[in-house]
Amino acid sequence: MNVEEAKKSLRGSIAPIITPFHDDESLDLDTLKSLIDWHIQSGSHGISVTGTTGEPSSLTLKERERVMETAIKAVDKRVPIVPGTGSTNHQESLHLTKLAQEMGADAAMVIVPYYNKPSQHALYKHFKLIADSVDIPLIIYNIPGRTAVNLEVKTLARLNEDCPNIIGVKESNKDFEHINRVLLNCGRDFLLYSGIELLCYPMLAIGGAGYISATANVLPSKVAEVYNAWDSGNVEEALKLHYELMPLNDVLFKDTNPAPLKAALGMMGKINPKLRLPMDLPAESLQKEIRSVLADYGLVEKIGSEVK
Repeated sequence: MNVEEAKKSLRGSIAPIITPFHDDESLDLDTLKSLIDWHIQSGSHGISVTGTTGEPSSLTLKERERVMETAIKAVDKRVPIVPGTGSTNHQESLHLTKLAQEMGADAAMVIVPYYNKPSQHALYKHFKLIADSVDIPLIIYNIPGRTAVNLEVKTLARLNEDCPNIIGVKESNKDFEHINRVLLNCGRDFLLYSGIELLCYPMLAIGGAGYISATANVLPSKVAEVYNAWDSGNVEEALKLHYELMPLNDVLFKDTNPAPLKAALGMMGKINPKLRLPMDLPAESLQKEIRSVLADYGLVEKIGSEVK
């Protein structure tokens, strides 16, 4: 997919899928394939793997490669696929991004390096070298709450100007003023995605291309419908769905993502809810709250006052 095709196609709800594990913590690739089929059947507009929700920092390099390869083959060009290829290690980011291109991904999502706290100058060099090494469209992933550094709008605008294949940014950034200035400085055709659930609808209102929302793991059809309603001009329906999703969004982020997600998907019978340490399932009290909210959405059965 070239840049122009990507700018037309990479819109809507791009679902960032969890990485399923067996009890022995090995990859459960069959379940990953099943989840991808479910998402596509449910109306997700695109698929992403090995982003934050996919626990990439808990995977070995070879495991990340296997998840990417499995997902790209499972999607089979039915919708766009955008694997996360970034790392705190520059050479690893280069390797994974090149590999995503070789495997046939439609674009790659490259996170701002975490833990290192690089300067804006260093961030520019990091992303510029990755962009220059591939032809595949790139989406930068800015999530300062996890990386401890914010990619400033000025740096992003410079990258956009100097790297034609950097086509957008996923902003997991609660600073909505910053987000508005992204489109002001990068242009209205720059693809802006929300990575904050409560900003998915507001992001569309200012000209965003869509969102990469973890909540899509649990309710993919409803999350996709927000974009469909907005895109068809049904603003009232999009706004109604935005508020309808808020209780689910809230409970899924009462602990660190993807722990509540995996607990929820386990309750729904979609996965074995296994995480790798240092991540773990939420406390039992939160799991009960998650069950209650899922029951309110009809995602698990409620019998009387008990949720099963």
